[in-house]
Amino acid sequence: MRSSWILLPLSILNLAAGVFCHEPASRDATREVEITVLTLEQAIQQALDNNRLLKIGSLEVQKAEDAIAANRTRRLPNTSFYVLGSQLLTEVRFEVQRGQFGTFQGIGPVPSEETLITTARRPNAYVVGQVAQPLSQLYKINLGIRQGEFARELAQQKLRGQQQEVISNVKKLYFAALEAESGLEASEEALKLYRELDRLAGQYVAQRVALKSESLDIKARLAKEEYDALVLRHKLATLKEQLNKLLGRDLRTEFALSPVAAPTPLETDLPAAQGRALENSPELREARLKLKQAEQDRRIKKAEYIPDISLSFNYLSPFRIEFVPKNIASVGFQFSWEPFDWGRKKHELGQKDRAIEQARSALQESERQVLGDVNEKFRKLVEARALIRVAEVSRDSARERLRVVKNRYAEQMVLLKETLEAQATVAEANHSYRQAVLAFWMAKAEFEKALGEHE
Repeated sequence: MRSSWILLPLSILNLAAGVFCHEPASRDATREVEITVLTLEQAIQQALDNNRLLKIGSLEVQKAEDAIAANRTRRLPNTSFYVLGSQLLTEVRFEVQRGQFGTFQGIGPVPSEETLITTARRPNAYVVGQVAQPLSQLYKINLGIRQGEFARELAQQKLRGQQQEVISNVKKLYFAALEAESGLEASEEALKLYRELDRLAGQYVAQRVALKSESLDIKARLAKEEYDALVLRHKLATLKEQLNKLLGRDLRTEFALSPVAAPTPLETDLPAAQGRALENSPELREARLKLKQAEQDRRIKKAEYIPDISLSFNYLSPFRIEFVPKNIASVGFQFSWEPFDWGRKKHELGQKDRAIEQARSALQESERQVLGDVNEKFRKLVEARALIRVAEVSRDSARERLRVVKNRYAEQMVLLKETLEAQATVAEANHSYRQAVLAFWMAKAEFEKALGEHE
């Protein structure tokens, strides 16, 4: 009975060797024509183009630019036009005393007697216009414009940080989907072998040249592999839906994934990575901008001590009011100042000083967090790169062992069980290698995010 079980067709071994010793075969060509291949670069670009949070961040930058443009107009003359239309409730009276305008020879006093001039209760209007060119206020206005520029740069850094987060999420989902797809391909290929073995084992059991327990063992392996394939298939579908959602597409959009490139060597050391992170990190740039904003805010508050002086042109014209000039125009300087504030500005400046201290402490804390994150991600990247070498050696070792077991099986020196175990080891080694490669790219994506270099 043992010899009959050992003499299973060598064609099955050749099938197994082809399945486990080589990378999974490409998908059906017809399906590749029907389903668009989505590369990682295309996925990132679509996410950047369609992500709603990024659109909101972009609008925030545009709002800051509009605010700067609005503040710049404050440098120009301020114009105001005021019209008051009203109904007099009482008469307007002007009493002119006798000789109020003087006494002239040959004429006498002007007026010669007390005179009363009245304006009847009727509708009237006042027209007031003013054009004022700021002078001392220009310093405050320029401080406000600079503060607006800081706000714009801060919005840009927040948008940059959101873009990096989106890119990182796309890479994570893409690599996770590739990992699930790799496992599914390996599982599907293993299923082909187990189904063929199950068919042949059933025949040998029926012919009473194999034990039923051996057939049940293969059925158990087949059932387990079918369950694993089902789980991986569902996981892959879920990851693709999440990727479609992140890309702003219909969740039902079908696509194929493009394999990742071979792992690249590490191009930097830890000190260089730390320097790049301190320079490029969006979090640090935001913290530096917030410190500059706090300092600028203090300058603006201190500038309130400066009096407001403007060059002003004024015009007044009353209508339907008797005995007053119809057009009154003047030009001069307009002065406004609050000499006594009972210590209000001093306390407000103290508040701004505390805000500067807070911003400076936040910057120092952000630097520590960024450096710690870079150190951690760099070590994980080094470990992921080393793991690939381990996976390569394990894969080569498993392939060599399968070759030896296959030759010994052909010479009837080992049982089929040992051959199956060797085949399973090769399958696991191949999958572990692909997982190590994807883990490397995942670690590299995290490292690039820590450096602030996702663009």
